[in-house]
Amino acid sequence: IQTIVSKYTREAGVRQLEREIGKFARKVARQIAAGRMEKMEAGPDDIRELLGRPRVHPEKMAEKDTVGVATGMFYTPMGGDIMFVEASVMPGEGGFVLTGQLGDVMKESGRAALSYAKANANTLGIPEDALHKREVHIHVPAGAIPKDGPSAGITMATALVSAVSGRKVRRDVSMTGELTLTGRVLPIGGVKEKVLGAVRAGITEVIVPVDNEADLEDIPEDVQKHLTFHLAATLDDVIAVALTDGKKTTRRPASRGAADDGVANGKGSKKSSAKKTPTKKKPSAKKNAPVKKAGARGAAQA
Repeated sequence: IQTIVSKYTREAGVRQLEREIGKFARKVARQIAAGRMEKMEAGPDDIRELLGRPRVHPEKMAEKDTVGVATGMFYTPMGGDIMFVEASVMPGEGGFVLTGQLGDVMKESGRAALSYAKANANTLGIPEDALHKREVHIHVPAGAIPKDGPSAGITMATALVSAVSGRKVRRDVSMTGELTLTGRVLPIGGVKEKVLGAVRAGITEVIVPVDNEADLEDIPEDVQKHLTFHLAATLDDVIAVALTDGKKTTRRPASRGAADDGVANGKGSKKSSAKKTPTKKKPSAKKNAPVKKAGARGAAQA
């Protein structure tokens, strides 16, 4: 059943699952009626033999830490998933290109990320002239899928800072959050769906806006135990966790799974995150996963 759910269906309900199980059962019944078998105890290999090759291929986390490629999250009516944001900087006349079928809101997030990086080059560890007279290109695969929403702001900024500074982005970290021109990380929506998608992709650490901390209580405990959450209030908090030479917390072993992202065909959500010392949960919170908060910084409200 799990194989059919994960590799042959992608929906909010169970209608397609019912169809696939029915198709499988009919093919088994036909073989029994033809005398080819008396009964069948089906495993994953039998599913492929009777239903064909898998038709659903969710994103998996990157194979290695990469310069200029950050992992974001998105959600759709069918659930969440991860997405990769790629940034490239080359000699030119200062042009800025955004590709990947991005909506107006997502394009504005990209422009805000570039403006913040230019205005705060020193604090971000970027050479002052690194973005002057340079062509900047941000691409969000897959190009055939429309995407929109503000929650990819910090992902775009992280990919851009990585591309300009040469620092690699950690492959096991995904993030979601809106970025302002002053570097604040604003809250977003769809946190639960995005996090579930990230876990399926194999992500082990997630950065969310600090104002989204309450939303983490909606995530099932059996999912939380595989994750470390970082609550970010500013982009500095995000960079400290996401880039390989940033200040980061000790990684905790976690099982590999599959991940989801947070802006394709759906609106981004709102909330913020950042730092690395596990903080105690309030008695009402039901979390097992470590949560790391931004020091004394206040959360930016949307």
